[in-house]
Amino acid sequence: MSRGRHPSGKAGPKRPSQRPSQRSGSKKTGSKKAGPSKTSPNKGPKFGAKAEAKASSKPQAHTQSPSPARSGSKWDKRSARGEYRPAKRPSLDNGLEQLEGRNPVIEALLRKRRAVRKVWLDERARQDDKVRRLVSLCEQAGVRIERVNREHLDRMAAGEVHNGVIAHADQLPEMTVQQLLDQVYARGEVPFLVLADEISYEHNLGAILRSALGAGVHGVVVPTKRGKGLSPVVHRVSMGGAEAVPLVREGLSSALKICHKAGLRIVGADMGGVSHWDLDWTIPTALVLGGESKGLSSTLRNRCDAIVGVPLQGELESLNVSVTAGIMLFERARQLARQS
Repeated sequence: MSRGRHPSGKAGPKRPSQRPSQRSGSKKTGSKKAGPSKTSPNKGPKFGAKAEAKASSKPQAHTQSPSPARSGSKWDKRSARGEYRPAKRPSLDNGLEQLEGRNPVIEALLRKRRAVRKVWLDERARQDDKVRRLVSLCEQAGVRIERVNREHLDRMAAGEVHNGVIAHADQLPEMTVQQLLDQVYARGEVPFLVLADEISYEHNLGAILRSALGAGVHGVVVPTKRGKGLSPVVHRVSMGGAEAVPLVREGLSSALKICHKAGLRIVGADMGGVSHWDLDWTIPTALVLGGESKGLSSTLRNRCDAIVGVPLQGELESLNVSVTAGIMLFERARQLARQS
């Protein structure tokens, strides 16, 4: 009897051919387990010609990617993971600094500590008093204004808010602590400096500069390697303080030596100190502020002549560093006003 035939001699029904991997419950030694096919991350699975034609004839499902807050803004570029990343700030190879916002640009034009080279203005900006003042100051200083659309400004901006105005200006003049003190003594004034260690948040540094301007501080010193320096956000938050109050980048140890030698009393701000109301702020003073997370370090504390704090109620442990600075700076302003 031939193999695969019915005993009557007729050919039996054909069995459907199955591959080993398709047979139900088949287990072969050394065979690969069935699973999702591995494909290249950039290529989809391969189909036959009929399958491709069938797939192409089906309507594609419409998927909408998450839209950025503003079209054409710095969030336009998507990362490989599908999340938005801020666009890089355009590098200024000519050594200029970018100012963003109406107040920073107006203050730079008013203070005249540096030259403003060019201003970009939103072509659809409402012609209010501030815009008219900006245009007038630019005309007086001979600064060219280019009116552009909002999307162009969004692409230029490094910060989150530019208020329809961006400018390029020279860098602010650099200064050392010794040069700053020499200028203050030459004017016959009582020096008062703020030394801020490891200020990590731009808004805090901007707020300190804003309070420093209002309280008559002669300069703010920050470390050369730690903490924030001037940025578009610092300029915007400082409301002109960054243009008026010199920001010195110098090692705090050397700065404290110079202050001691120049006759300044070193005062550290810490919640465990005596009340700031009990201190005489009318004499030459350097106020030392610690970082947001660590506070006043032991190294800086040991260099201080006095430690003062703000009395608190309601079981509150501490205040924000910029708030503490503002309270102490204006206590000095109050004492000076009362003295005069």
